[in-house]
Amino acid sequence: MQAAPITRTHRRTARRTRTALAAGLLTAVLALSGCGAADDSGGSSDQRALSADGQEKADPAAGKAAADAKELAAEKEGAAASGASKKPNPVTATHVIRTASLLVEVKSASRAAATARTVAQNAGGLVADESTEQVDDTHDSSHLVLRVPQDEYDSVLRELSGAGKLLSRSSTAKDVTGQVVDVESRIATQRASVARVRKLMERADKLVDVVTLEGELSSRQASLESLLAQQASLRDRTTMATITLDLTEPETAAEADEDPGFLDALSGGWHAFVTMLRWLGMAVGAAAPFLAAAAVLLVLWRLAARRWGRKAGQRPPAAG
Repeated sequence: MQAAPITRTHRRTARRTRTALAAGLLTAVLALSGCGAADDSGGSSDQRALSADGQEKADPAAGKAAADAKELAAEKEGAAASGASKKPNPVTATHVIRTASLLVEVKSASRAAATARTVAQNAGGLVADESTEQVDDTHDSSHLVLRVPQDEYDSVLRELSGAGKLLSRSSTAKDVTGQVVDVESRIATQRASVARVRKLMERADKLVDVVTLEGELSSRQASLESLLAQQASLRDRTTMATITLDLTEPETAAEADEDPGFLDALSGGWHAFVTMLRWLGMAVGAAAPFLAAAAVLLVLWRLAARRWGRKAGQRPPAAG
């Protein structure tokens, strides 16, 4: 009765031992296979490196040109990846473009325009555009475009609105912070790209490489200049607000004509008399040359007639 339990225990122990040995053998086989694959891949990598080194030693110029081309291609891919993956850093400053339009009725458009110029200049701004015209021969109107600093925008707007009777007012505020940050990031990337192309040009020996790099440099410099122009425009519009001011005078109705009286008739007759004398004087002046010529001809004719009459009286009578 005691031998049976002992036999079962030995069997269980033997099974566990065989299972452990099998697991150990499987682990050893897998480890050896992994080492062999690693050795094969390492050997192939070493062979590729040796072949590349041999090519560069065999033809140094070709190896250098290939290296430059690889570096330029890698630089292009890196710039594109950095431009696509770069996120704008969080900034505290907010960039806003502010504009406003005012229509104000004033007693004198010219005086109000002069006051508006003074207000803008005192605030550190300027007058970008100005024009004044007479509308329908009844009143004057002035149009001004003022540029003022953002800090003085609200105070200048209030002062201009109180210059007279405010007829209309509109204002807009456009947040361009994201656009400003994006342009600044692209400028930094483009400047680094231009610097890398210049370094490649310094190391280039072949004419073909120099021409290719010059074309690439011109293209990148043009892109950089375009970005700088965008940055300058954004800086100008975010630091200086624009206020369009229209000043108009109240329309005056034309005075109605009154019935003419004695004085009006006397004045009209006097003007007609003076006008007639003026025209007569002009007529005499125009006929004066002709009258002088006619007078000379008349004098000559009379002198000739007298001579003929004397000669006819001195002739002897005819014999009978």
